[in-house]
Amino acid sequence: MDWTPITESELWDLILAAEARMEPQEARLWECVRIAPHKWHEPSYGMEGGGFWVVGIIGNTVIWYNDIEDGFNQSAYSDLGTIGEYWCNQDDLEHTLVALRYRIDTGLTNARAGGPVPGQYNAG
Repeated sequence: MDWTPITESELWDLILAAEARMEPQEARLWECVRIAPHKWHEPSYGMEGGGFWVVGIIGNTVIWYNDIEDGFNQSAYSDLGTIGEYWCNQDDLEHTLVALRYRIDTGLTNARAGGPVPGQYNAG
C-alpha cells in the first residue's frame, strides 16, 4: 500500500476548514462532542498507521478520520481507545455531523460504506 498517515497538523487543517463551513446547528453539536485529536486503534485496517484520529465522542459513538479513505466517519466503540467498527465514508467533518444530528433526531443511521470485500467484483 502506497500510503502515508495524516499528521495531526494536516488533520487540524481539515477540522478548521470544516468549522468554517458548518451551519449553526452542526457547529453547536460539534462544540458538545469535539475532543482534542487522539489516535485510537482499529483492528481491521488501522494498525499500519498507528491507528486513526478520533476527534469527537458522544455516548458510545466516536467521530474519527479515516486517512486511508480520506474522510470522517462515526463508529460505535465499547473500549476507550479502540474503534469498534470500520467505515470508509469519504465525508467532510460537517457532513458527518449532519449525519450524527439526523441519527439523534430520528434514531436512524444514514448509509455508510464498509471495508473491502474479498473476491471478484461482479459488475453484472
